[in-house]
Amino acid sequence: MIEILQSKIHRAVVSAADINYEGSITIPDHIMEKAGICEYQKVLVVDINNGNRFETYVIKTDQPNYFCLNGAAARLVTVGDRIIVMAFQYVDAVPNDYQPTILLLDRNNEIKP
Repeated sequence: MIEILQSKIHRAVVSAADINYEGSITIPDHIMEKAGICEYQKVLVVDINNGNRFETYVIKTDQPNYFCLNGAAARLVTVGDRIIVMAFQYVDAVPNDYQPTILLLDRNNEIKP
């Protein structure tokens, strides 16, 4: 099995960081659906501003445009930082025409066309 990029949410802006939560990243459900990311799926998060990289799992929210890092991950970001959220999948072989789902967000966490 080969692990490849399934989907990427690129340049989301951190809306909140809650150290007292159990842990995870909160992502709007409509963005999760477009990216093909499931609730509780493991993701790799990269903070563009400071270079921190960490794994966590996703929980959904119905709050549009809201990205919140929770628990210990909240210490690795600052509200206003740009992040990349990447989900991966295992495949037997990568098809020649394979393309992951990539969503590019604007400064308001709206999906760019």
